[in-house]
Amino acid sequence: MASTNSNWFIRLAWAFWAYLVFVILFGAWVRITHSGAGCGAHWPTCNGEIIPLQPSLETIIEYTHRLTSGLCGIFGLAMLAFAGKRFGVRHRVFVAQALTLLFIIFEGAIGAGLVLKELVADDASSARAMVISLHLVNTFFLTGSAAAAAFFAMKPVPHVSMSPQLAWMVRGTGAFMVLVAMAGAITALGDTLFPVAVTEGTGFFAHIKEDLDVTSHFLVRLRIFHPVLAIIFALVVIMTGLRVFDETKDQQVFVSKMGKALMHCTLLEVVVGSLNIFLGAPGYMQLIHLFFAQVLWTLWAVVFFASWQQRDA
Repeated sequence: MASTNSNWFIRLAWAFWAYLVFVILFGAWVRITHSGAGCGAHWPTCNGEIIPLQPSLETIIEYTHRLTSGLCGIFGLAMLAFAGKRFGVRHRVFVAQALTLLFIIFEGAIGAGLVLKELVADDASSARAMVISLHLVNTFFLTGSAAAAAFFAMKPVPHVSMSPQLAWMVRGTGAFMVLVAMAGAITALGDTLFPVAVTEGTGFFAHIKEDLDVTSHFLVRLRIFHPVLAIIFALVVIMTGLRVFDETKDQQVFVSKMGKALMHCTLLEVVVGSLNIFLGAPGYMQLIHLFFAQVLWTLWAVVFFASWQQRDA
């Protein structure tokens, strides 16, 4: 019965992770459609109403996002109760689930702050850029802790011993990924507020030159940094994934496969990111790019947890 409950918890934990990613993507869609001000500078009400009676399209999008975000808290509480009953309040699964709920609260607080300070819709301030980058970092911690709850519920919990060099590579890769994500959030904001045309022929280099012009908005000038960092990051992740695969293939097949998946997902993310640039960053490509960023982060998190945790007695 205990094993059956664990399997159910793992399935529910990954389903919860998927729902969190959906809500994160929905939040990006709110930005892409300039719907962040759909409920005005009101929170938690929408234009001063609990339920908007004559909503515009922007209001519907923003209000629906708030509803789906609110469900995250309800689901998070339910998962926390399930974890406490199944594993106990001192178990790593419960701790990970508690952290997930904490990051959900942070996520809601950041979203509320953006609305109340009116850092939404067409606002192009440096304050919005900083907050939105921190917003994305919090989503990383959110999905990472949700993945941790599912990972530590496994029996036995996968564990590998890594060389000190590889252990530092894995940890450094995670820190680098957060930096690239912050740059990506700022770039996505710039792409939304200052759209670019589809790149054709030599137009790509012309776009770069225009973006770097001192008269351009700072969000436009910063656009170049994310692709440059992403290329360097891709090389680092591929090397790290290869080392993980090589060092763990005789220890733990699951972790070895995660190392290989890191490499494949990184290559796919590079392709998606390149298409996003050359197509002029359309909304659907931004969402696909963000989705694979979350998947890549979660794959890294699983490898990190496997190298960090101690084998169960």
